[in-house]
Amino acid sequence: MAARGCAELAQSRDTPVASRARAGCFSGLTPRGGGGRAASCGGSISGFQAAIRCGPLTYGLVQDEHGIEVEGLVREFRKGPRAVDGIDLTVEPGDIYGFLGPNGAGKSTTVLMLTTLLPPTAGTARVAGHDVVREGPQVRAKIGAALQEAALDPVLTGREHMRLQTALHGIPRAKRRRRGDELLERVGLVEAADRKVGGYSGGMKRRLDLALALVHHPTTLFLDEPTVGLDPQSRTALWEEVARLAGEEGVTVFLTTQYLEEADVLADRIGIIDHGRIVAEGTPGALKAEIGRPSVEVVPCAVDKQEAVRAVLADFGDAVPSSAGAVAIRLDGGGGDLPAVVRALDGAGLKVERLQLHEPTLDDVFLTKTGRSLEGDGAGPETADGAG
Repeated sequence: MAARGCAELAQSRDTPVASRARAGCFSGLTPRGGGGRAASCGGSISGFQAAIRCGPLTYGLVQDEHGIEVEGLVREFRKGPRAVDGIDLTVEPGDIYGFLGPNGAGKSTTVLMLTTLLPPTAGTARVAGHDVVREGPQVRAKIGAALQEAALDPVLTGREHMRLQTALHGIPRAKRRRRGDELLERVGLVEAADRKVGGYSGGMKRRLDLALALVHHPTTLFLDEPTVGLDPQSRTALWEEVARLAGEEGVTVFLTTQYLEEADVLADRIGIIDHGRIVAEGTPGALKAEIGRPSVEVVPCAVDKQEAVRAVLADFGDAVPSSAGAVAIRLDGGGGDLPAVVRALDGAGLKVERLQLHEPTLDDVFLTKTGRSLEGDGAGPETADGAG
């Protein structure tokens, strides 16, 4: 049944490559301008030629004793950069791992290797207990993936997408509708289930793509910047579902993001990647604790008093980046120095419009580790045929 569905899809020019791949129709992929082969699993694949072939499907159970283990993983593109430069990371089963970095840092390239869409140049990676190079079919049977471009057919309804996906995954006919309806309800698309996807908003498409990735009960879920471009309400709804999957069903989640708040809210552990290398890793709390000391930001009433304020604050810590019109320092003595700062400014006769104490944030962590702020850095999406 599943094999016949793959063959039919392989003949259809109108079926997106990612839809065929995510459903278990695996591909021999050749990057443009590069050699090697990789088998596809899901999500759109920019810059790849794909020849479809079929592989085994497993209707598996959620929860797995294995997570993700990566050692010395490298991806170097021919006549291009070393997009991923020898990274090591471990994701425990049932954890949400936030992978932070600006555009071009190597996040999406890492995901493509971990989902068997792109062969590594060197190093090893095991996902759900299987090697991504030697045991590609077994990896693909255990994972779900919602990558940057949702692979949806605009002329099909949400319910038709679910019907197609459940059939291709070999789910028994008697269970297909129930599974599809269950997931549509879970992601809040019941009322829109019979509308064509071409009329869906961006948030609705991302939620449908997530539902499709969950059809076969994957034990590991890859989400590549799932909330880019979503409104706050849609973003919060997706956060809630991801947290539920990990907390209630034990799904291991690998989440790439540029949003600090997203990682802070969801992730059990965070890895920060910059120029292909992991520059920091740990729990959100531990990473903030590394920065340790809070900062104080002062905005003087008179613009020409900034230097005078800077001179007073210099006695309490080192300067850090601040907002326009403000002066900021990292307090050597922590928050306990704040009363002394206020007294010193008052003693110097300096009137202050605003004085604010900032506890360490993930943005402070990223700034300290990389020398620049994360959000808003870079332009354009990451791609598989560059340094994404």
